[in-house]
Amino acid sequence: MLRLPPIRIEAPDTLQDAAQLLSNGNTRLVAGGTDLWPNMKRRHQQADTVVSLMSIPELDVIDNGKTNTRIGATATLADVIRDDEVRRRFPAFAKAVASISSPPLRNMGTIGGNLCVDTRCTYYNQTEEWRRSIDYCLKEEGQICWVATKSPRCWAHTASDSAPILCALDARVTLVSSTGERELPLKDMYVDDGIDYLAKRADEILTELTIPAASDDSQCRSAFWKLRRRGSIDFSTMSVAVAVWTDDSDVVTRATMYLGAVGAAPMPVAEVDAVLVGNKISKDRIAEIAHVAHQIARPMDNTDFTASWRGKMTEQYVTAALREIAGMPPLHMQPRHRLRVI
Repeated sequence: MLRLPPIRIEAPDTLQDAAQLLSNGNTRLVAGGTDLWPNMKRRHQQADTVVSLMSIPELDVIDNGKTNTRIGATATLADVIRDDEVRRRFPAFAKAVASISSPPLRNMGTIGGNLCVDTRCTYYNQTEEWRRSIDYCLKEEGQICWVATKSPRCWAHTASDSAPILCALDARVTLVSSTGERELPLKDMYVDDGIDYLAKRADEILTELTIPAASDDSQCRSAFWKLRRRGSIDFSTMSVAVAVWTDDSDVVTRATMYLGAVGAAPMPVAEVDAVLVGNKISKDRIAEIAHVAHQIARPMDNTDFTASWRGKMTEQYVTAALREIAGMPPLHMQPRHRLRVI
C-alpha cells in the first residue's frame, strides 16, 4: 500500500489566510486531492505543509450571470456538469468535464485542480521503486529524458481535459497571492515545458475561471473530442477542442482550435482561423485544417498508444469535431464518452 509521507495540513477559511500560508516554505495547495495525493504517495511531489482550499466558501460558487459565467476554483467537476446553465451555454466544455476520469473522482476533483493538473509521462507516472530502477528522469531529479534521450528538456504532456476547450472559448483565470491579484487569459497560463508547465507562480492561488458570454452557445459553436483506450477513467492520449463564431449566413467570423495531450501545453492550431474566416465550413476546408493539425501535432512516446498512430488520429478527430460544428453527418467514428449527469 502506498502511504503519504508525514505532512502538516492547514485548512484556512479565508483566501487571505491561504495565500499567507502558501508563501511560507515548502507548501502546496490541495482541493479535491485526486492529483496531489497520488503524486505524493508515489513521491512525485513533496511538501512539508499542504493547504486545503475546501473550507473557503467563496471558491466553490458557479455564477451564470447575464454576461460572463464565473466558476470558483473548488467547484467540483460533478457540480460543473450538473449545472443546467453551464451545460446549455457551453456544451463542449460540459462534455469535456464529463469525460474526466469517473463519477467518484468527478465528485472529488475540482475545476481549478484540473486546470493545474500535473503533466504526465509513461516514465514518470510510476512507483518510486520503478523509477529508481531505470534511474530518475528529468522531471524528478534525473539527468535524462527517457522519452527523448538526447533532448535537454522534459516532454511530459498536458493532462487537463478542460484546458483545451476553455482556451478555445477564450476563458480567463484569476490568480491571487499574498501580494495581490491578477487576471490573465487561460491560454497564457500554460508553458511548453513538461516540468515548469504553468506560468502561475508557486505563491499564487487560482481562484476563479471566467468564460465570456461571447463564447456561449447562442453565439459560438464548439466541439470537444477525446482519444483514450477506454470510455471512462483513462487520461486523454489526444484531444481536439474547437470553437467557431459565424454570422447569420453561417460565414465564419472567427475560429479557434487547441489540441490536448500532444505537448506540455494545450497546442493552438492557428491556421484554423486563416482557413475558415470569411468562408463557410466545407469538406475541403475541413480536410485542409485536419492536414495542418496532423503536421503540427508531434506526439511523443510518453503515453498510451504509439506516437505515430496518435498523430494520425489527430487528423481524424479534427475532421470529426469540425463536421460536428458544421452540422454534417458524422463519419463512422463516434465519441467514446457521453455527457451524463450523475
